[in-house]
Amino acid sequence: MEHLSRFLGQMSLADDSRAEGIISSEYTNIRASTSIIKEEFGLTTKTGALKDNFKKNRYKDILPYDQTRVPLTLLTMDNDSDYINASFIKGATQTRKYIASQGPLINTLVDFWRMIWQYDVKVIIMACREFENGKKKCERYWTNFAETVPFGVFRVSNDKESSPNEEVVVRNLTVQFHDETRSVSQFQYTAWPDHDIPNKADGILGMMEMARKVQGNNTSPVLIHCSAGCGRTGVICVLDYVHNLLVTKQIKENFSIMDIVVELRSQRSSAVQTKEQYQFLFSAVAYMFMNTLQSNENLYQNFSKSNKPRCGDVGPVKTNTRDSSLLPREPKPLQRKMNDTYAVVNKSKQLPPAASSIAPLDTLNHYDNVGLGTSKNPSGALYSAVKPRSKCPPANQKPANPPPAASHIYDTARPANHSSDSTSAAVSDDDYEYVLNPMKNDTNNTCTPGGMGFNCRIKKPKGPRDPPAEWSQVER
Repeated sequence: MEHLSRFLGQMSLADDSRAEGIISSEYTNIRASTSIIKEEFGLTTKTGALKDNFKKNRYKDILPYDQTRVPLTLLTMDNDSDYINASFIKGATQTRKYIASQGPLINTLVDFWRMIWQYDVKVIIMACREFENGKKKCERYWTNFAETVPFGVFRVSNDKESSPNEEVVVRNLTVQFHDETRSVSQFQYTAWPDHDIPNKADGILGMMEMARKVQGNNTSPVLIHCSAGCGRTGVICVLDYVHNLLVTKQIKENFSIMDIVVELRSQRSSAVQTKEQYQFLFSAVAYMFMNTLQSNENLYQNFSKSNKPRCGDVGPVKTNTRDSSLLPREPKPLQRKMNDTYAVVNKSKQLPPAASSIAPLDTLNHYDNVGLGTSKNPSGALYSAVKPRSKCPPANQKPANPPPAASHIYDTARPANHSSDSTSAAVSDDDYEYVLNPMKNDTNNTCTPGGMGFNCRIKKPKGPRDPPAEWSQVER
């Protein structure tokens, strides 16, 4: 793909006149090399110049090389000659080859069908019209739709005729020779003006793609012709040659259209006849390369866009197949707006008196402060601000320091520099706090031995102190 991009970069030079100058210079070199090619390969045209054969040439200066001409060995009459103005051209692969031929004359129609039958041609590409600018360019070697016409010993029928677009006509022909019949498909491109080039390349490339589908894997040569069998015929041969290089991934760093045309001219005289045709080759090849690059880019994007499958009805791969609604959920405490941080102390539940009614939801969610604001539970003794809890020590490890006393239920924490006026407060239930695990070694412990540790009260010291060690344990 790097070589395709490099070629497109050369074609998109900022200065168009520079690109045109390069193409013109290359074509001049091609023309100059023609005589060198003939001398180097010893190419001759003696057979086509013979008196009996000379009248079979549409143009006297376009003759096939003796080394590459198509010999006719199929004899239908005693006076049949082996000459026809057509040349073999090698393709980009071993299974691809072409016959480049002039458009048949009135006196070569039978020879034309002899060639088609002998070499088992399946596809014909015609790059001209019958008449152009008032001149006969090709003799009609086919028939009208649903008609059968004899060409010597050959009987040709037009079974189907269609126009996929305004530039192309497709004919399905049936050829009968003795008791055998064969099918031949003809693709005629009608939008190529004489001594000029098509306005755009997609039409001719589309027709060639249709022809390739019909040809399939058949190894018989593709017959390509225009009027002289060199200019437009040479362009089509080069385009198909490059296409085969492309699909077989043979486009190398040294890819050169000029080299391909020079090679083609060593097999067919005057192939790619004008500078305009040579310039059209560059435009058409650039069009082919651009489509190939875009197709590969789209393929990569479709492959890497997501993990959705690219074919079938298979659903996308799920990274987690468990339904989240079935997963166990952690209980979430009710969130409330509080100005301080509070610690919750586990206490045994007390059944409410039978005569009392159930407290409303807002009151129940205050945990132990059911009587908040009463004389027993003043509003100032709500909760105690504590530090975040650290990791829980092992179960068999005793606290480093015995837990100090705390206030009843919760005690409002005081700052370190709090005054000691609390020492003069009267002793009441507020002077005690409930603890979870009483110290076993404390002789003054008033808790019942073996108890669960609930409802044990320890007298608390007056003044500022650190929170009990139990409050730093992490709940499990």
